[in-house]
Amino acid sequence: MEIEELGSWLRLTLTPGVGNESARKLLAAFGLPDAVFRQSTAALQQVVTLAQATALRTEPPALAALIDLTWGWLQESGAGQAQRHIVVLGDADYPASLLTIEDPPLMLYLLGAGRFSPDSAQTTADISNSTDYSIANSLANSIAVVGSRNPTPQGAANARHFSKAMGMAGLTVVSGLALGVDGAAHEGALDSVTPGSKRLATVAVVGTGLDRVYPKGHLELAHRIAQNGLLISEYPLGTPPLAANFPKRNRIIAGLAQGTLVIEAALKSGSLITARLTAEQGKDVFAIPGSIHSTQARGCHALIKQGAKLVESAQDVLEEMNVDTGPAFANHSVTGDEDIVSADGLFDTEHALLDALGFDPVGLDALQARCGLDTASLQAQLMALELDGLVGRLPGGLFQRMAGA
Repeated sequence: MEIEELGSWLRLTLTPGVGNESARKLLAAFGLPDAVFRQSTAALQQVVTLAQATALRTEPPALAALIDLTWGWLQESGAGQAQRHIVVLGDADYPASLLTIEDPPLMLYLLGAGRFSPDSAQTTADISNSTDYSIANSLANSIAVVGSRNPTPQGAANARHFSKAMGMAGLTVVSGLALGVDGAAHEGALDSVTPGSKRLATVAVVGTGLDRVYPKGHLELAHRIAQNGLLISEYPLGTPPLAANFPKRNRIIAGLAQGTLVIEAALKSGSLITARLTAEQGKDVFAIPGSIHSTQARGCHALIKQGAKLVESAQDVLEEMNVDTGPAFANHSVTGDEDIVSADGLFDTEHALLDALGFDPVGLDALQARCGLDTASLQAQLMALELDGLVGRLPGGLFQRMAGA
């Protein structure tokens, strides 16, 4: 893309009052953005309102600075850095799965490994020696993993272990780089990376410009994704973390992936938006059940009532998606429990305190009444079990036994 063409696309996205829908109508009527801006006000009014036509005839004041910023960002691609690319609606590189969603983005900013269009001129040897990834091929075998920003310890563990197992089976994990389940899912997918892999481990669809990372605590994670996966945004560089942008990006997450797994979600969770959009596109929705007493499980239970597939292991997801895991995967645990082990022998399914805990969240007073321990002894044992990953501490002074304990 040349700088003049880039400028025309940026101008279209910056024009006040002209959203994606109006922009698509203009492109359908006149062709590329530079042709749109050559039209008279009267011609534009045949497609959009007078106010929109007037705005299109005026160059946005921030345009020149944004062109410089974006062009400079693109020039830093490669040479030991992550690849930087922009694809626009109508490009051969534009992901086909997004063309069928309700509101396809006009522009997509990409940062990471890979390319959209596999080069038919490359030989098998070229591909095997390349550090480039085929994004199109990776997205053809992908699943979205979404859930609460404040998951239980078990929910975070499930997100990481399910994503690792699905990654080892060859699926690319798509999520939103948010705190909680999103971050754990990206980390689990990255844990599945093996030397010489020719797929994207994970794709993060973000709600800011790609020159920013939100939340800031995920800066290192974003760098890891850029090396073995891909960050995608529809927002121009410099876009801050605006609340309205995050639910909007969920349509891209649902559109890119071939199905969606919801780990934990309250009834008003944004994850349910992603699940609904996935179902509307005719794709599979999976949900992990939880305790009937947990607010973080109610969204998943609602999805299951509505027809989502209940899953208890990553293998359940892989079978539903017809993923051939092959013999090398046969002995790998895919329940999401494999890393919950003890360092000092406290792991014991007959352990009296673990039995007293059960699998539902419980407060200290109720637990003390069940087991009969004095407060000091109970707190000491809970601390030991928590350090061993067998017990999770929840908000409100509650404790929960972890799966596998």
